[in-house]
Amino acid sequence: MSTNISDQTQTTAAHPPSVSLADNASALVGHMDGVVRKASSAVAGVAATDKTPRHVDTSVDGMPIASGADASASAGKKVDKHSFDYMMRSGLAGGLAGCAAKTTVAPLDRVKILFQTGNPQFAKYTSSWVGVGRALGDIYARDGVFGLFRGHSATLLKIYPYAAIKFVAYEQYRTFIIRGKEHETWLRRFTAGALAGVTSVFFTYPLEVIRVRLAFETKTRSSSLVDICRKIYNESPMIKPAAANPLAAVANAKGVAEAAAVTARVVTPQTGLINFYRGFSTTILGMIPYAGISFLTHDTAGDIFRRPAFRKYTTLPQPANAPKDKPAPLQAWAELTAGGLSGAVAQTISYPLEVIRRRMQVGGAVGDGHRLRIGETAGMIFRERGFAGFFVGLSIGYVKVVPLAAVSFYTYERMKTVFGI
Repeated sequence: MSTNISDQTQTTAAHPPSVSLADNASALVGHMDGVVRKASSAVAGVAATDKTPRHVDTSVDGMPIASGADASASAGKKVDKHSFDYMMRSGLAGGLAGCAAKTTVAPLDRVKILFQTGNPQFAKYTSSWVGVGRALGDIYARDGVFGLFRGHSATLLKIYPYAAIKFVAYEQYRTFIIRGKEHETWLRRFTAGALAGVTSVFFTYPLEVIRVRLAFETKTRSSSLVDICRKIYNESPMIKPAAANPLAAVANAKGVAEAAAVTARVVTPQTGLINFYRGFSTTILGMIPYAGISFLTHDTAGDIFRRPAFRKYTTLPQPANAPKDKPAPLQAWAELTAGGLSGAVAQTISYPLEVIRRRMQVGGAVGDGHRLRIGETAGMIFRERGFAGFFVGLSIGYVKVVPLAAVSFYTYERMKTVFGI
């Protein structure tokens, strides 16, 4: 960060009483950048000495960094990204990044879900930008601060493994798909990101369904996490009279195709664990463009910021514990900008599929419990609101996803520096 530390101290001393959320965020960002700067100073200190490196402090404000002989030994080494140690550190960094990002935008996330799922109590707020603030005020007036974070416990339970798996998977897929600078193409980056997103969703999707159902409920007496899980597990669609007798339906079916379709509906599980995967196919379809474009945009923006014409304004010195061939870390504003751009671009392209997925996930809580397919859900949304229905809540989506992606990528990159990977 380009702001001088002494200037920050003078500013704080001049206005001690007013400590805003922005001030706290700025202080946290400055602290994390300080870790990177002080770690990089260890390199300069070692380089300035003779061949026997002197001792360098092993911690910066309580966070460990490489020091002395360890710094000189680790710096310049090529890290084995397939090692268990690397994957554990990368997973820890990714999980912490996901939790930090989700906590930042938790109230906006709940409002967006209420808008997307067509909750009748909040439908009146979806037509304007100020509706977001009014919806937040409505939730706060009725349920207090805890109402703004309803479902957040389930969010953290889901987001930690989701983010950890996503970042670990991306690093692993990159090493297989992009083996050198000559392979660093936009298609390979997109493919690595898409595969990482699909992998993380596969393992964590049931937790996402639980989170959405918790956020969807707005009754005075809301269900607990256990109650929600029990409800989802036991939900079963209502059987229409024509399909009440499966054997008769098969006997009356015309043609092999119709008979096969009827038989498939009969043998498909109607309750149980399958209910935790409502909207899964749509999620995969949406995750491929979202995760692929998100990682592609972030990495491309990072390359632009690191070009010779910009690097003195956008990068920090290389830390002492930096592995070989790792690019120089970006300054806070540049890293946050790269992350924010990645979230905005990815959100725009994948948003219609996200709206369809949300409607499918709450299918057991509204209507007759009929499990809608992708085409049926899309048709229902189009009949209700037209083409604009696929972009309901997109404005709050931008407000949420830009800081979400920015904080996520920023925290992940800074944690990687702290963990020496």
